Amino acid sequence: MTIEPRVGASRLSPPADLSLSPGEVHVWRASLDVSASRIQSLLRTVSADERARAERSRVQEDRDRFIVGRGVLRGLLARYLDIQPDQVCLSSTLYGKPILTGTHGGARLRFSVSHSHRLALYAVSRDREVGIDLEYRRPGRDETLMAIAEQFFSSREVKALRRLPVSGRAEGFYACWTRKEAYLKAKGRGLSLPLDQFVVSVTPGCAALLHTAWSPDEAARWSLSDLDPGPGYAAALAVEGECQCVQWQWPD
Repeated sequence: MTIEPRVGASRLSPPADLSLSPGEVHVWRASLDVSASRIQSLLRTVSADERARAERSRVQEDRDRFIVGRGVLRGLLARYLDIQPDQVCLSSTLYGKPILTGTHGGARLRFSVSHSHRLALYAVSRDREVGIDLEYRRPGRDETLMAIAEQFFSSREVKALRRLPVSGRAEGFYACWTRKEAYLKAKGRGLSLPLDQFVVSVTPGCAALLHTAWSPDEAARWSLSDLDPGPGYAAALAVEGECQCVQWQWPD
């Protein structure tokens, strides 16, 4: 997988004639903290079910961020489908993976969403599965990360983490975690695929799916890549096959 150098870590606003070729995956970054007027505008684009889901959150900040996240997703997909955001039909598979439904030509589009703290990332592709994961590195948790790894990661990944310098284990943990989550999202099977039954690399900057317990050919089918969403965050992208990754900033 290649990362388009002209956007890199400094993402640009998308052009008016946005297009997505089968050989590309578009990654979007959006802030979840926006003005009250912007929240009200996005609220008008989400479904009644999405508004009800937001209302179940007891914290106003969480309700607002959920609405922003879903509103941006609808606005983003609407651009690719050339329809209005409130016309985007969203559903989910039996395993909870969000998908497009309806008759607006979305059958070829694949997308994945991840949000953490104040940011959201979206990946959109055509005719290939894609998964994205974003994690906020909360202060003060580094000492517990190895315990989490030993509980959920494969023995091969835990050994690789222990080989890293102590000062680099937290970065290695988040690299491993986001790569595993991105792959799971791309597969669309949720935790029906146990985390310890497949192996990803843990070295920062060297993302790869190394092995799965169910198929010797699986690793060759997928490309993993690290992303740089901003200070304090870690993120990874998993894509079926080889492609070019272009990163955009969603206009707030």
